Amino acid sequence: MKLHPRDLAERAFLGVTQNPALSRITGRLADAELPRGILLRAMKRYIKAYDVDMSEVEEELDAFRTFNAFFTRKLIEGARPIADGDGVIVSPADARLQTAERIPSHGRLEQIKGSRYSLAALLGDEGQASAYREGWHATLYLSPRDYHRVHIPIDGTIVSWRHIPGRLYPVNNLAVRRVEGLFTVNERVVVFLESERFGPMALAMVGAANVGKITLSFTNEPGDWRANRVTDVTPPEPIPVRRGDELGMFNLGSTVVMVAAESGLELADALEGEHIKMGAPLWRPA
Repeated sequence: MKLHPRDLAERAFLGVTQNPALSRITGRLADAELPRGILLRAMKRYIKAYDVDMSEVEEELDAFRTFNAFFTRKLIEGARPIADGDGVIVSPADARLQTAERIPSHGRLEQIKGSRYSLAALLGDEGQASAYREGWHATLYLSPRDYHRVHIPIDGTIVSWRHIPGRLYPVNNLAVRRVEGLFTVNERVVVFLESERFGPMALAMVGAANVGKITLSFTNEPGDWRANRVTDVTPPEPIPVRRGDELGMFNLGSTVVMVAAESGLELADALEGEHIKMGAPLWRPA
């Protein structure tokens, strides 16, 4: 079948951008201490281009020494209230809620209407994936405008985490349409949690083009996200966490895919396609 020139151009663009080496270079530039005048101009242009709300940022613009420090900026205390109630699971990030649905028994999650991917491939383990069949999943897209830190959605413990190397395609609408199993192809870090109220839960922080690294805030292990192998870490004891605690951060935008084993849930105030803020109710008991 002959492809339309636009199709060829889109495939070529994605083929170039998915190379992790390019994103590593971008990451190193983002960590470089550029001359102050250049850095300030670049940050101001970024703020204008993406309409970044600086009124809720903890530090003044002059305080950021690198572009990455600006990308991963902290917010002022109270900027993201954490929803109360034992029966509430909160959004782990500022993001657009792309999809939210019950996980089918066949274990394939919706990427876009008419296209699905394997939950087991996302998590990197068929046995672990089976615990979430007929639970719930949500896909949250962090745009360049958004706050780029990811937080804990429940009270519970972190029991393990896994780094899965991969490509770094963009996670924008073009890539979601064009790349089959996008979230199982890209590099990702999956954090596994346990909750007395909701049982097992997993958050997959999915890397993307120009996301030079994914950082976990509760540990320095395993440290080398560039290793060409899957890395599993289980702490000596589960790590206690509370809703709103910082889990990790991205450079630039990316995606979080969250899965919950609890089947008796429903969306709280969020609707697919809408923007949700970190700490706002995402799921509640049905």
